[in-house]
Amino acid sequence: MPRVAVPLPYFDFFPELKAEFARKYPGTKFSQPGMLMQGDTLVDFLRGHDTAVIGLNRFTDEVCAALPELKVVSLCSAGVDHIDPAILNKYGVKMWWAPGINKISVSELAVCYMVLTVRRIHFFSSVLRRGEWQRPLGFGSDLRGRTVGIHGVGHIGKEVVKLLQPYGVRILACDREDFSDFYRQFDNVEKVDAEDLWARSDVLTIHLSKNKSTIGMYTREVQAKLKPGMVLINCARGGMVDEDALGENLKSGHLSGAAFDVFAIEPANSNPLVSLPNMFASPHIGATTMESWDAMLRSGIHGIANAYEPKPGVYPFD
Repeated sequence: MPRVAVPLPYFDFFPELKAEFARKYPGTKFSQPGMLMQGDTLVDFLRGHDTAVIGLNRFTDEVCAALPELKVVSLCSAGVDHIDPAILNKYGVKMWWAPGINKISVSELAVCYMVLTVRRIHFFSSVLRRGEWQRPLGFGSDLRGRTVGIHGVGHIGKEVVKLLQPYGVRILACDREDFSDFYRQFDNVEKVDAEDLWARSDVLTIHLSKNKSTIGMYTREVQAKLKPGMVLINCARGGMVDEDALGENLKSGHLSGAAFDVFAIEPANSNPLVSLPNMFASPHIGATTMESWDAMLRSGIHGIANAYEPKPGVYPFD
């Protein structure tokens, strides 16, 4: 029987699932609510256990070297950018991860942010909070009739395409993979390269995996290529967009608005982007629904018995 430890507190929000987990794997050690465990704290918690069901905990060379009994790391997280497969392989640790496990929640949030940003709802709400009601306050725009670019058409990007169908938009789809069979199901989807995506999108939503090829992709130079007046949405991962350049482009009006759920440094409370009137910011809530977390936690339990050897260079790794 595996000796399981769970260094993430989310099972406390699902007591029936936690009880089910404990029955299936007696003696499972659950963490208490608190800060994310990393480094020595993580080692101390996992010591004596051969299986870890984790969230965004990092398994560095030092952590793995200090845990010689560890054999399985089962991820509940939607991303794997915090995992180095070469380190796991070095210490003979298998892993489990289920791609797209939160695709509904994140895709719904992205479409919500499109409407919110083009309608300037964040700005109008701030006016009301200040106790003002003067008119005219300016105007937002309809999403209908606009061109929406999707950069990354994997699990989440495909759901965004489906959700956008009733909106009457033109969709530009950009991905290094060939999803032509999927695109052909829709009359309003056009496959484009990145340059075309940047030049033609009225609204652009990022749904790329975070890896060496995407970190820092939206540089100052790339942002200069974006269609003037564009709205930029990022519900993927932080670190893919030059945030200093983004702030300048929002202030100048080159970008009319942006909505970001993720940032290069999190928590992002002190990030100057948060205070800009045409920037809507949220604290990494893409998967923060009961449905997504139920699915992710169940996936973590499933992975205990179904872990595999991670392969560097094979999706989702560089």
